[in-house]
Amino acid sequence: MSELPGTDYSDVKIQAPLPSAVAWERDTLEKLVFATVHERRAARRWSIFFKLSFLLLAFFALWSLSDFNFTGSDGELIGTHTALIEIEGSIEEEGNGAADVVIPSLNKAFSDRESRAVVLKINSPGGSPVQAGAIVDEILRLRKAYPAKPVYVVVDEICASGGHYIAAAADRIYVNKASIVGSVGVLMDGFGFTGAMDKLGVERRLLTAGENKGFLDPFSPQSDTHKAHAQAMLNEIHQQFIAVVRSGRGTRLKETPETFSGLFWSGARAVDMGLADGFGTIESVARDVVRVEDIVDYTAQEGLPERVLKKFGAAVGQGAMRTLYAGTRPAVR
Repeated sequence: MSELPGTDYSDVKIQAPLPSAVAWERDTLEKLVFATVHERRAARRWSIFFKLSFLLLAFFALWSLSDFNFTGSDGELIGTHTALIEIEGSIEEEGNGAADVVIPSLNKAFSDRESRAVVLKINSPGGSPVQAGAIVDEILRLRKAYPAKPVYVVVDEICASGGHYIAAAADRIYVNKASIVGSVGVLMDGFGFTGAMDKLGVERRLLTAGENKGFLDPFSPQSDTHKAHAQAMLNEIHQQFIAVVRSGRGTRLKETPETFSGLFWSGARAVDMGLADGFGTIESVARDVVRVEDIVDYTAQEGLPERVLKKFGAAVGQGAMRTLYAGTRPAVR
């Protein structure tokens, strides 16, 4: 090999080829490094995905809880309309038929300057006379506060007992020919286990301070005094119910001995008896009676937590306890 003039080769080192074992180790290390990088990238992508999913769920939960309404309380964006409030199911202290749920909806519907009438769509077999009475009182108060805004009831499948209690406070009641209407009565039901306890040899040990504190205890014999007291209370509540129906229906009511007996009738028969005024649906009442076809629903909607809890049965224990002691409370159903 010839050397170029003035070139110093003293620092040049000739690298020998790597042994095959060393090359394999380097390749393996490179693969491990690349695999680690890919794994971290994948983990980062999944982390971003889960964070976005959580944010979306949180957003929808807040949306549901906030009950957003872009129409505004004064109806500026929705214009003239017929206000709708639905009462579905039993009228109890919780749920769609509770006074605490229905009354705020009534106030919103009446106070909206663009609502021309309030229509209650009722599909209920009845329930608590306290809840029904509170709703009736509020309807009567709002009718006086807003005399130009009528209240109508449209019956779906059934409007019996406590449902009819509420309906009687409206200006007019519209039904389907096959709807179930009426059942103007009050009941208090429960169970007595004294016979079964005697057969099983079970002894009831109940201590009370006050001779009537064990009133309607299902594990103790029912006394004539307690039975008479309960009957008197039911009769009193029944008379309150009758007074509301008579006042609401006025001269339209064709009263007979059976009217307030607790019987119920078809919608067609209810119209003949004066318990209802005619046949109609939400749409027909808005179109032909109110003459404002646009309908806005003011019914309070359950939030996401309530729906989830109900779906997974979180209220089962509470419902069981309520069922056990339901016989100690009057019910208009």
